[in-house]
Amino acid sequence: MAGRGMNGGGAGPGGQRDQLLDHDDLLTCADAPDLGGRRPDAIIVPSARPASSLLHAAGLAEELNTPLLVLASRQARAAEIVREIEDHGIVADVVAIDVTGAPRLMPGLETAGLFTRGPFGRTTDVSMKRNLALLLSRAAGWDQVMFLDDDIRVPDAADLRRAAALLPTHAAVGLHIDGMPDNSVVCHARRELGDRQGTFVGGGALLVPVDRSDGAFFPHIYNEDWFFLLDEGGIRPVARTGRAVQQWYDPFVDPDRARGEELGDTLAEGVFAALSHGKLEDALKPDYWVSFLEVRRRLITRLLQRAAGRESMVTALKAARGRSYLIEPHLCARFLKAWERDQNVWRRAVEALSTGRGIAGAISHFGLRQSATVRLNRTGPAPREPRLRQHRKHLDALDEARARELVVTGR
Repeated sequence: MAGRGMNGGGAGPGGQRDQLLDHDDLLTCADAPDLGGRRPDAIIVPSARPASSLLHAAGLAEELNTPLLVLASRQARAAEIVREIEDHGIVADVVAIDVTGAPRLMPGLETAGLFTRGPFGRTTDVSMKRNLALLLSRAAGWDQVMFLDDDIRVPDAADLRRAAALLPTHAAVGLHIDGMPDNSVVCHARRELGDRQGTFVGGGALLVPVDRSDGAFFPHIYNEDWFFLLDEGGIRPVARTGRAVQQWYDPFVDPDRARGEELGDTLAEGVFAALSHGKLEDALKPDYWVSFLEVRRRLITRLLQRAAGRESMVTALKAARGRSYLIEPHLCARFLKAWERDQNVWRRAVEALSTGRGIAGAISHFGLRQSATVRLNRTGPAPREPRLRQHRKHLDALDEARARELVVTGR
């Protein structure tokens, strides 16, 4: 989920001639010790894929002895997810919620209404799900949660413990994404045509603290996770450690993907370019975007010239360039000003939210009881601190302690 990375060739903002190739200078790369007592309080998956895509996350939750929270929509169904996990013998606390729209009590954000229709309208609900997850986690009393996409695997569960060990000194910790690079269509084209193209941390494998009240939220825009890492002063302290693997997909098969990414990719890359020159406030001015849009369109045109003969890539790049010419400088500045105001709205909402309700209380508070399916692997009421079973290799010794299923429907 992101257009991760750009460096490099007529001059744009700050003399910049091309999108930056990477943004690694904004990150702390660190190897944390595997501290046994460290772990996320929950693994959270905003899912839109079939139930089988949640099995890996459930296995991680089992191994780490931590709950799994799934926010489901589209092909994902809460009851099917819980049943699939049960059928595969995975022993973990699972909370799955069917999300059909923004629940009550979520703060109204200006950025959420900017691109609801027209050429920049967005139908994806991943930003809303992640924001809802932050609020549910805070209401439940969790301190730190791991966002994990349903097409990403973490080969070594200990990497989540290592990330947790770094979180006390960072605003977020992301895993290195291997497998399919976490890039936009334009950046994928750049890499496949032989340019060096980096990646950045993203919400697909990101550990975040829940109790922060600095206004960090996921705006309704592509590259929403990049904006989550920013505030008015620049990028928050972010580390990268460990490894995750994203499943392969063809980035060029659907030109609508490139169209849908172009505004968010332009905004995020433009902001990070401004940040690299130490002038983030420049991005609030339309004049900055006049120059950066020239940089962006020149890049896409140059890639198109080099992509001759690669039909699907050419079609996707033409789609991105066509959408780029609909982006006006004042729209970019307008979004960033709305984003700044929304940080204050989000901050007030977080500060006003009471904590320590437990996940059942959090679900009730946000009016989600009718949509939630919960499977607990305990014999009594759920305590605040999870007491889950050991990893699946020990299941044979636990036949007498089979998990019971609790479906919270109409309660």
